[in-house]
Amino acid sequence: MRVPFYRLELDRNEIEEVIDTLKSGWIGTGPKTIEFEKRVKDFIGSKYAVALNSCTAGLHLALLLYNVKEGDEVITTPLTFSATANVIVNVGATPVFADVDRTTGNISPQKIEEAITERTKAVIPVHLYGMPCDMDRIMDISRKYNLKVVEDAAHAFGSIYKGKKIGTIGDITSFSFYVTKNITTAEGGILTTGDEELATKAQILRLHGLSRDAWKRYIEEETRHYEVVLPGFKYNMTDIQASIGLHQLAKFEYLQKRREEIWRQYDEAFSTMEEIELLKSDEREGTYHARHLYTILLKLEKITGTREEFVRMLNQEGVGTGIHFIALHLHKFYKEKYGFKRGMFPNAEYISNRTISLPFYPYMKDGEVEYVIRSVKKVISKIKK
Repeated sequence: MRVPFYRLELDRNEIEEVIDTLKSGWIGTGPKTIEFEKRVKDFIGSKYAVALNSCTAGLHLALLLYNVKEGDEVITTPLTFSATANVIVNVGATPVFADVDRTTGNISPQKIEEAITERTKAVIPVHLYGMPCDMDRIMDISRKYNLKVVEDAAHAFGSIYKGKKIGTIGDITSFSFYVTKNITTAEGGILTTGDEELATKAQILRLHGLSRDAWKRYIEEETRHYEVVLPGFKYNMTDIQASIGLHQLAKFEYLQKRREEIWRQYDEAFSTMEEIELLKSDEREGTYHARHLYTILLKLEKITGTREEFVRMLNQEGVGTGIHFIALHLHKFYKEKYGFKRGMFPNAEYISNRTISLPFYPYMKDGEVEYVIRSVKKVISKIKK
């Protein structure tokens, strides 16, 4: 048997919606994108939502909206995808890493406060794997030092922190709808905020800085010329993408229920294994882990091989895997550009050195889940001390 790391299955509704869009005569940013924005806004409970072509675009726009620039510093976690820190670099600011909590993998509020300087302008917490960060403490610290909070919620669509949905807590939140995410638009993202002025400016920036978006210009009876009011970007979502998203959103609860079932099966299988460590899933009342990725940590001191050998052996069994993530301060660019060295963020490194993401998606069959469990146990039995 082969179980890929991820597999997407779209149903008839999504396919027919895309076909309807293709036949409509308009496939760019238009009525379905607007409808998708409205439904996401209602789902999250945010005042405003701006659909984009990626979560990265949302993070980039957020920093621009807050005038983060050269000479400024932005604090974030080293245990994340490169996009989180790349957007800081791309606005000319300096990324400052704060270590994570060893038990959750999320950025430590204490380490955030220790990293603040007079040049700090913003904080980007990342809700790793769908586990909400300690937002009360992060917001308290940020307000104390007059910092903006831009949430990287690429993994956290549907996550809830103490009764508040992620997307309603920080100043701006950016979500991802990449193909592997809890819901997808193939590629895409959305920015949420409670600030009308910021939302309006984000709408302008996402489409070249034009005063009026293309769809409005072409459908209105009276022709009006657009005006470039800002040096914007090509960050807009299309109606083709939104067509998929409309039906993905409609079945979110169904998809999540299946994720929860698989998560429980994995937890039951791996939580008692001496060679495997699991990160903490905070299920306090009012808090919900979106369960985007299922990861295990190898207890390297209890096995004879390396993490890479374990991955290779799983692949030989037909089980796909991922590594989420190699800590950013260990990558060539960040080491050479900013002088980061191994040992600076020990908790992030501990997780980075041991983490393995297993196949985890709502389209997995029961037999596939069981096969992944058997394969992990089989490989462990071969390399345990």
